[in-house]
Amino acid sequence: MFARRRHLAILGVLAAVPVLIALAVYFFDGPSSGDGPPFLDRVTDNGLFVGITALVICVPLFLPLAVGVVAGDTIAGEAGQGTLRYLLLSPAGRTRLLAVKLAGVVVFCAVATLTVVAAGSAVGLALFGAQDVAVLSGGTITPWEAGGRALLAAGYVTVSLVGLGAIGLFVSTLTDVPVGAMAATVTLAVVSQVVGQIPQVEAIHPWLPTYRWFDVADVLRDPVAWESFRLNALLQAAYVAVFSALAWARFTTKDVLS
Repeated sequence: MFARRRHLAILGVLAAVPVLIALAVYFFDGPSSGDGPPFLDRVTDNGLFVGITALVICVPLFLPLAVGVVAGDTIAGEAGQGTLRYLLLSPAGRTRLLAVKLAGVVVFCAVATLTVVAAGSAVGLALFGAQDVAVLSGGTITPWEAGGRALLAAGYVTVSLVGLGAIGLFVSTLTDVPVGAMAATVTLAVVSQVVGQIPQVEAIHPWLPTYRWFDVADVLRDPVAWESFRLNALLQAAYVAVFSALAWARFTTKDVLS
């Protein structure tokens, strides 16, 4: 997966986001309190906030786009290149191939979020240094604790993206055109966020895959609001279970050898 130039380019773009944020704040006047994306006004006080700010900025579009490209390419990409039939000639079987593809998507979700946090923390510490961090619930935590919270934020966003990855895997089994699967997956993520902003359909909001994406800020409370982690994990686990089953049902009955 990581041998593909397209996937490496995506990681490079994700790493560039926090670098651009840090350079913009460093060379120009920092934002006033409350201006701009969440936590941006805290970047000059502590470089560790660059990674968290970049993560929050990437959650609505950049990270879903990256996951949509990778997940949509899993099966449809192999079918489009004509390599799927050769993979299925091995004794591994379709179920194992599908499981490996899903595992690859999960790994990519983790690598993508860690790339944003690691690049942001590195450039932030280099430009602004590290101090005690003021948390949302009041009080402060040490820079070492703040580094741990940044990793927790990456873990939270990784879990948030896994459900979308399973959706992308299922969509990828429906077509032999990878671009179509990628576009459909990203579109579903955007539509879910739009629907989540419409109060008239508030009843279905808790069932949307993106419903708890922005609760990542709860990692900056003291103590950490673990309930957000639990509810988000349950929601994403349900999406993984449902769409993995649908992908298995579709892929194991799909005619790809004719």
